[in-house]
Amino acid sequence: HGGECDKKKISGSNDNEGACAPYRRLHLCVRNLENINKYENINNDTLLADVCLAALHEGAAIRGDHGKYQETNEGSQLCTMLARSFADIGDIIRGKDLYLGDKGNDKLEKNLKTIFGKIHDDVTRGKNVALKTRYQHDAPDYYQLREDWWNNNRIMVWNAITCGVKGNKYFRQTCGSGEWTKDNCRCPSYKVPTYFDYVPQFLRWFEEWGEEFCRLRKHKL
Repeated sequence: HGGECDKKKISGSNDNEGACAPYRRLHLCVRNLENINKYENINNDTLLADVCLAALHEGAAIRGDHGKYQETNEGSQLCTMLARSFADIGDIIRGKDLYLGDKGNDKLEKNLKTIFGKIHDDVTRGKNVALKTRYQHDAPDYYQLREDWWNNNRIMVWNAITCGVKGNKYFRQTCGSGEWTKDNCRCPSYKVPTYFDYVPQFLRWFEEWGEEFCRLRKHKL
């Protein structure tokens, strides 16, 4: 409940089919990324700092609401909710996010294209032939560069979104070798315990809607 199914606000939706963005996605804490405007100072490190700041605020917001959320959704697990927002941030960074925003015009995506355009110039300006070859046809969307950037930095974003978490384990043994996460949603080794960010967004949202419906139905019964 409280989500968004308007076809004008969801990429790829039409009168007959489409995805519904859950309430959590509508309020994802990415305002600082939308408001970046000093592009001359942007580089790989500043972008990582801004993305981690967004993840840090998102994690804090989810933790703050989680106790209240569990009153009606007792099966809700904090690590899972964090993993879903983490994956949505990954889709935003890579240009795969289906939610277009309230005005049907994704300001954030335009901003990210400009930012990655600048990083692309920096990366391909040197003498590294492999990088020049890899990204030579990447404009104007820079999807390959964005995919590589996320793969290289996702552990940092996960650590940011789980900062301050205590007393919560991930719902599966996902750390390799049958290991569970520690009670802060993190693996003992330096790796991300979720692969939600490699699952198509509409499937994650569909699963989230299904779980929400079943929990609320059980609560009302």
